[in-house]
Amino acid sequence: MSESQFQSFDNRLRKIDRRHRQLARGYVTSVNHDGLIIAEPRRYSRRFPWRGLLMTLIVLMAFKIFLYIQIGPATYDERVARLAQGNVAERVGAYAMTADPVTVWVAAQFTTP
Repeated sequence: MSESQFQSFDNRLRKIDRRHRQLARGYVTSVNHDGLIIAEPRRYSRRFPWRGLLMTLIVLMAFKIFLYIQIGPATYDERVARLAQGNVAERVGAYAMTADPVTVWVAAQFTTP
């Protein structure tokens, strides 16, 4: 086998391996005009996970509202103020847990008879 034949064969093997790896991550089949079934690699686009971020914010808001209703506004604000006196992580948590107008309004809707 000559060097050029070996290079051609090696290139062909690399293409087959690459195609196999692509198809292993998922594929979509289609039928050509002549009836041949072809598998094409599924194309994935890397996007920002907006749905996960939104769900995290909703859970955080629900947790804040639940705590605000359960322990009352005065105790809640006192505990958040105490949390704000801690280290950096506790200060970030205090900032996130500060009662905003939406939290107060929703809590008032649940506690009003």
